[in-house]
Amino acid sequence: MTLVHDLLVRVRRTPERLLHPLRRRKAVAALRARPRPAALLVVCHGNICRSPLAAELLARAVAPFGIVVRSAGLIGFNRPAPAEAMAAAERHRVNLSDHRSTLITAQLARADLIIVMDPTQRRHICERFGRRPADVILLGDFDPGPVETRTIRDPVDQRRDVFDEVYARIARCVQGLAAVLAGTKS
Repeated sequence: MTLVHDLLVRVRRTPERLLHPLRRRKAVAALRARPRPAALLVVCHGNICRSPLAAELLARAVAPFGIVVRSAGLIGFNRPAPAEAMAAAERHRVNLSDHRSTLITAQLARADLIIVMDPTQRRHICERFGRRPADVILLGDFDPGPVETRTIRDPVDQRRDVFDEVYARIARCVQGLAAVLAGTKS
């Protein structure tokens, strides 16, 4: 049963793997065609695992350009990062011990560019806050390697190895995104 299930999952993800290079080129070209953003907002579901790490890594990478980076979530408020998230973040030299989740607001959603973890979050932000799809990008589209999905998996309530895998992918994607932002005109 597991072998059949694994095979079906791989077959279903084949289009994603094939489309990734095209989506990456398209995302890079679209970002290069616009002025360098002054403010970025990184969003995930709860703002306790993925977006805090991505925002901190991105803030470090774009600091020379004076870009402001914040993070928020679609649910919850004032929640700490789980212990697994803090431990995995420490392995990336990021301290999440003082982080508390922030709920996305209309004011935060005015950022020049919003970075999300999956297409559902993108759709939600565009509908709820009236943002154009071009202003809401998927972080996973900037992964330089071959990927099975553009969605960056939510590691909440998962094992350490899942957090490490997800955080390594976030770091790769942030590095790719930051390289594009560094090349845009201010």
